[in-house]
Amino acid sequence: MSEPRWIAKQAVFLLHAESLAEHGGAEGIRDEGALESALVKPINQYTYAGTSDMSVLAAAYAAGLSRNHPFLDGNIRAAFITICLVLALNWLRLVATQVDAARVMLALAAGQLSEAELAEWVQSHLEPR
Repeated sequence: MSEPRWIAKQAVFLLHAESLAEHGGAEGIRDEGALESALVKPINQYTYAGTSDMSVLAAAYAAGLSRNHPFLDGNIRAAFITICLVLALNWLRLVATQVDAARVMLALAAGQLSEAELAEWVQSHLEPR
């Protein structure tokens, strides 16, 4: 398998800004280091742990963003958008209802769903693009 395509920090900034424009929320970054940490987590899992399962790598992005709270607002939305983006970049698509996706992302943010459980959920909702 070739190395996955990763998400650039600038792409996350742009998607986050678009999300805020559409759904509202405070603009700005709270902690750029927290954002960088979230974005490097799946790369480290791939590089050092040999993880190539895209559902696991997508869950790592989402867990990092939702738990690190890098933005002033919209971290859960950014986490979900990032799941969808990294899957799309790697020729996969997440297929879930808005209600189910919201339920899962809120459970992740509340600590009621682990990163591994999120990866299982993503895996069960994947299809090729």
